[in-house]
Amino acid sequence: MEFVDLKSQYQALKKDVDRRVLAVLEHGQYINGPEVDDLEIALADFVGVKHCIAVSSGTDALLIAMMALGVGPGDEVITTPFSFISTAETIALLGAKPVFVDIDERTCNIDPSLIAPVITSRTKVIMPVSLYGQCADMDTINLIAEEHKISVVEDAAQSFGATYKGKRSGGLSLIGCTSFFPSKPLGCYGDGGACFTNDAKLAEQMKSISLHGQTERYHHTTLGVNGRLDTIQAAVLLAKLKKFSEEIECRIRCGERYSKLIHSSAESDITTPFIDPMNTSVFAQYTIQVDKRDSLRDFMSSQDIPTAVHYPMPLHKQPVFAEIVSRGLSLPISERVASRVLSLPVHAYLSESEQDSVIHAVNNFYN
Repeated sequence: MEFVDLKSQYQALKKDVDRRVLAVLEHGQYINGPEVDDLEIALADFVGVKHCIAVSSGTDALLIAMMALGVGPGDEVITTPFSFISTAETIALLGAKPVFVDIDERTCNIDPSLIAPVITSRTKVIMPVSLYGQCADMDTINLIAEEHKISVVEDAAQSFGATYKGKRSGGLSLIGCTSFFPSKPLGCYGDGGACFTNDAKLAEQMKSISLHGQTERYHHTTLGVNGRLDTIQAAVLLAKLKKFSEEIECRIRCGERYSKLIHSSAESDITTPFIDPMNTSVFAQYTIQVDKRDSLRDFMSSQDIPTAVHYPMPLHKQPVFAEIVSRGLSLPISERVASRVLSLPVHAYLSESEQDSVIHAVNNFYN
């Protein structure tokens, strides 16, 4: 059983993927080829925004977005400690300070009620992460940001394709950023990402920053990065995007089936994912919370069922941030959840018989 089955996905999409990749090999425009333009148009249409800038990774998407907003030394960015390190890493790389606030234990997303109390005159950006496949409470977060005249950048690396009140993740704030890492709901065959916005000026700035700050050939008006998306990766994503909506439905059915059949109760110490009624989730991960997490993981391994932990250590506890965050900072919900989360196999090509194997193994362990 595969935790994420990219091989089966390729076989299902092989004809179109091969055709598009071969076209790139034929025309030879490996950087900024026509497929990149086509992809940006298609992605902007999918998300429902005016502008998309395809970039080299989800990490670079966050970096480029904050560079366009002028984030730098002395600034503060409020974010969640329960995420992959790139969320806070990009903040620190710009010389700004990540300010961590705790999460909602039900959704594992940032708790909006904790944001306003930590806003200072140095706060430049709020960066919520839409974790495990569903969006944070973006309307509440946007309202807080508007009241304090600061910007919101959604880290939508795990929620691309999900909806919040009927709107697509990535188009819910001033800038949305996503990742096309291979294991993401929409992934390429290497690194890739994108930034989304309805602001034409910001879109122009982000495009320039992704091209070394270039506005025309060999004319650089600002410092930038090498943040371009390779044409071959754009070709792969164009092929995958055609079937993406169908794959989302498969992921949702898998996640809902897990939640229905895994025995969630106080006696079994299992908490299945809570999906807010205003959200849909693409189940980038199907993550349960359990006591005896490590024992369950060992048992699953003995049944040849892969699992993963997203994430075992909150960011405010990471050694790299020891000199940045407030000493002794305690975020108890994040710390508790990090000790209990376990991600189960979920993807669009996971058969019901494979799902049954996962379900039975979890239930049998606690029975």
